[in-house]
Amino acid sequence: MDLALYCPDCGFYEKEKDNIGKGGDFLTSVSVGGLFGELLAFQFSEWLEAEDGTHHTKHGTRDLTVRIVEAGAHDGQLAGDILSWLCGHREGTFDRLEYYIVEPSPRRRGWQQEKLKDFHEKVKWVPEISALQATPEPTQTIIFSNELLDAMPVHRLGWDATGKKWFEWGVALQKDRFIWSRMPATEEHVSRFTFHAPDFDKLLDVLPDGFTVEISPAAEAWWRAAAGILRHGKLLAIDYGFTAQEQFSPSRPNGTLRAYHRHQVTDDVLANPGEQDLTAHVNFSAIQKIGEEAGLRTESFNRQPQFLTRIVEKMFKQSDAPGKWSANQARQFQTLTHPEHLGRAFRVLVQSR
Repeated sequence: MDLALYCPDCGFYEKEKDNIGKGGDFLTSVSVGGLFGELLAFQFSEWLEAEDGTHHTKHGTRDLTVRIVEAGAHDGQLAGDILSWLCGHREGTFDRLEYYIVEPSPRRRGWQQEKLKDFHEKVKWVPEISALQATPEPTQTIIFSNELLDAMPVHRLGWDATGKKWFEWGVALQKDRFIWSRMPATEEHVSRFTFHAPDFDKLLDVLPDGFTVEISPAAEAWWRAAAGILRHGKLLAIDYGFTAQEQFSPSRPNGTLRAYHRHQVTDDVLANPGEQDLTAHVNFSAIQKIGEEAGLRTESFNRQPQFLTRIVEKMFKQSDAPGKWSANQARQFQTLTHPEHLGRAFRVLVQSR
């Protein structure tokens, strides 16, 4: 999965083509239009300005630096939407803002720099989240990702109903194609389950042979690193995902790992490596627990419609609230929130320190 998505030579996300949007392989909240970024920008400014009140009292100044950190910025479109709104509507916050993008890929960094050339004085890049530890610490930081964790490599664990034990689905080569092959599961991987239901042992008694769930040590490690560098602010993830309990559903005996190509979803994730997007639902229970163990407080865990609707409600109560939305904005909001579009699958986790 790591090679198929991120290989510098042939990875899906490294291709010199637009693979997102109506003409690509899949639709995202960003590709729907600029409204998603505008709503996030409003919410971020609310968080930053609320904290400003505290610092204003404590330090006697409102000229303190604030920071927004985006991980998984793809071509930089979301960063552009956020910065454009802040520049036009929250000039004071914009003037004090440092916008960092976490991007390990030189090629994608180049796409982002081209997209964000109008904001070249505002945007800085780091190759990994831990690199932010070496930068001057601002008064307030927001670290966020949109559809990042679901694209991090996973391990697929299957249930051996006869042997009453877990195994791992490995990838083998048969002639000229990849196939799934059972291999022993490590205790380290099995122990990552955060399924705390009291009847878990009874559930194992009825799981069908081969029942599969995914774990993502990479996503968990990323969240732990992000929580570790956050001294004061928010950590936010918007992604496909479930709670640990929801992972164990009879409707998903083969797990959630899927491939997308030309807006068609398929379970054949080993076909055409590098030519299709791969994604697996995030275990939000796991990353929430990791954040809390790092000292963060969970502020909210909602579906995307509830999260965005609350932002809109606050936005229209402001004294400088926008007038009536255009038909295009209304269509964008419907796409972002309707359960038949993007409203059902996405969850939003917000933690803070």
